[in-house]
Amino acid sequence: MLMNITITEVHPSEIPHTVDFVMRARAGIFPLLDTVTVPPDLAGFEQVYLDGEDGKFLIARSEGQIIAAVGYLPFDHRFPQLDYRGRRTVEIVRLFVTPEFRGDGLASRLCQALWAHAKAGGIEVLYLHTHPFLPGAIRFWEKQGFAVTDVENDPVWNTTHMERVL
Repeated sequence: MLMNITITEVHPSEIPHTVDFVMRARAGIFPLLDTVTVPPDLAGFEQVYLDGEDGKFLIARSEGQIIAAVGYLPFDHRFPQLDYRGRRTVEIVRLFVTPEFRGDGLASRLCQALWAHAKAGGIEVLYLHTHPFLPGAIRFWEKQGFAVTDVENDPVWNTTHMERVL
C-alpha cells in the first residue's frame, strides 16, 4: 500500500492545501478546539516552516492527494518545567495520517524523513507533547525513540512531554 506514496517538503504553492489538510485532520482529532481560527504556526506557515532555520514541514501524497503530514518548529520554552536552554531544540507538531493509510508504517516513514532533515540541520533535541486520550500516541512516540520527560497532572489533557536526543 505504501509503494505509491511520496514524501516531500512543502513548497510555497502547496501551503493552502497543506493548511486545509491539517485543519481538517485537527478538527477530527480535537473536535473541542476552535476549528475556524487558523493557529499562528499555520497562519504564518511560510515564515515558520519554510523560511525559518529551525522549521520544516513534510507531507505524504498518494495519487496527488495529501494523506499525511508532520513538521517541526523552534521550541518556544512555554513549559517552565522543561529546560532546553543551550541545546538546539525543535518541537514536533501536526502529525496527521488519514485513517485509511494508518497502520502500515506511514507515520514512522514520515517521521524518519523529518528526523533526517533535523539531524542534517544541526538540531540536537526533538521535543513533543501528546495526550493519553489519543489512542496509541505515547506508544507510537516511544517506538520512534522518544522518552517521557514529564506528565502534567491536569484533569482534562494530562499533557505528556517527550524528547529524543539526536
